[in-house]
Amino acid sequence: MEKKDRIRKSKFLSFILRHSPEYIGIELGLEGWVDIDTLLEKCSVVINITREELEEIVFSCDKQRFSIKDRMIRANQGHSTEVDMRFKPLIPPDELYHGTSETKTKLIYQKGILRMNRQYVHLSVDEETAKKVGKRHGYPCILVVDSEKMYKDGFRFYLSENEVWMTEYVPVYCIKKTLLI
Repeated sequence: MEKKDRIRKSKFLSFILRHSPEYIGIELGLEGWVDIDTLLEKCSVVINITREELEEIVFSCDKQRFSIKDRMIRANQGHSTEVDMRFKPLIPPDELYHGTSETKTKLIYQKGILRMNRQYVHLSVDEETAKKVGKRHGYPCILVVDSEKMYKDGFRFYLSENEVWMTEYVPVYCIKKTLLI
């Protein structure tokens, strides 16, 4: 499969499995799982994806956006649709990073980092990942989050299967500094 074809199909799968399963008439089950055969059949109305292509998308994605278990598939995180992923609270590293655009920092320093239309705020353990995320939104900016303080103040943190740290909100007082790239 050509790279542009893989990207297009991966984006479509992300749209369905993270945001709008109803678009093709499916419902996400417990923890976001859906039967692969059902997904492929329903997708075929909009876009043709073979089982082999699906597996190539899942296993070649460096961001590990999806998981396959038995005959089921799900998105690992990033849902805007309500899904109980049954994440267990964990103690985070002392600092985490949030990638955004420079234009959004003024609002963030007024309200904190909001989850917007997703279930959680996404944080990374390294600056490079945060930088890549920030580039998707414009001129990148990295916010350093005092996750140790947040944890001590009672905020819960979760870790997705693809190593994305998540929390429901980051208050302004826990943003330690901004790194402009």
